[in-house]
Amino acid sequence: MAAKGFFTDTTICIGCKACEVACKQWNQLPDDGFALSGMSYDNTVALGASTWRHVAFIERPVALSNQMADGFSWLFSSDVCKHCARAGCLESCPTGAIVRTEFDSVYVQPDICNGCGYCVVNCPFGVIDRREDDGRAWKCTLCYDRLKEDMTPACAKACPTASIQFGDLDELRQRAHKRVDHLHESGMNEAYLYGASKESQPGTEGLNAFFLLVDKPEVYNLPPDPIVPTKTVKESWISMGLAALGVAAVALGSVLATRNGNGHHD
Repeated sequence: MAAKGFFTDTTICIGCKACEVACKQWNQLPDDGFALSGMSYDNTVALGASTWRHVAFIERPVALSNQMADGFSWLFSSDVCKHCARAGCLESCPTGAIVRTEFDSVYVQPDICNGCGYCVVNCPFGVIDRREDDGRAWKCTLCYDRLKEDMTPACAKACPTASIQFGDLDELRQRAHKRVDHLHESGMNEAYLYGASKESQPGTEGLNAFFLLVDKPEVYNLPPDPIVPTKTVKESWISMGLAALGVAAVALGSVLATRNGNGHHD
């Protein structure tokens, strides 16, 4: 079965939050409160255990043409779990609660999760989180229940501008590259793809939910070079081994120096 995923084109996101609402409605997620966060029009602030789609409202300064004053422009981006090709949450789960489905998505089985939290600290994107009421970890499922019925995920179905596109990953990547080419031809040379391939993001070996951006990843609260922690385990052990050898060498040198000193004194 072909791998499925998301291509999110942030250049046509209008910040309507239809994806957030559809996700919560379909998955019966609790609300995040209705108080203003103080962060522009963003009331959900970030992805979490009860927010599996998060629309960011990003203000960035721009120079206004023919005027001395500076203005600002909006960037909108609907963030989601990346369903990494190499997923830190999956690799660190000690109970087998997190699995890769037949659609190549990363799925948390709530009936097996023991709430240990290892997945939370091993996600380079800070996506997965535990609920306060039951302690278990939750995140986007890529609407696994809908996929099994050959239905489109709720967020993509609800998006009015096709900013969120769902389908076979190979087809989505081709479509995304054509979109970037079109934007470049239109003069938007800053457009690029984030996480669309293993080569562009070796730390996660690519993302099954990738993005078209027009500014640095940090502007969208995305890491510029995400790395799955388990990918650096080998290097960590080597470094620790070398450090241990160094300590042993220093200790041995100290012992020999002490013995030589005592022998010379006698």
